[in-house]
Amino acid sequence: MRILLPDLPAMERFGRAIAGALRPGDVIALSGGLGAGKTTLARAIIAALGHEGEVPSPSFAILEVYDPPAVRLPLVHADFYRLARPEEAEELGLDDYREGAALIAEWPEHAGGFAHEPGCLAIALEVAESGRIAIVEGGADWLGRIPCL
Repeated sequence: MRILLPDLPAMERFGRAIAGALRPGDVIALSGGLGAGKTTLARAIIAALGHEGEVPSPSFAILEVYDPPAVRLPLVHADFYRLARPEEAEELGLDDYREGAALIAEWPEHAGGFAHEPGCLAIALEVAESGRIAIVEGGADWLGRIPCL
């Protein structure tokens, strides 16, 4: 499915729709080139989950953790861009962080990918003339959870 996101308010609405359906164990796998809007969408999701204030990009820390009551459910925001090989995600203890939490993964292919998981919502973002285009593919657990899917 292709969704046109012509401006920031559209990206924020899309983020709210995802956040409203997000459950522990889910993965939001965000891919796309540099500047495609991955972190912008991640920030919209995190804000919609209840986080107030700055949402730092996890580019250098790799993992940022958000816990209730600051957000509706435990969440890990990861940016795997700097990983040289997928095994490094395991070395970071990603599985431990994910237990009972949802995961927003930027550059998921650098961590070996998550598309095989039924709770994965894969979103490829592309720059378009008027904003962004999101190419969305939901795993079996996402069918029917977001109206646009």
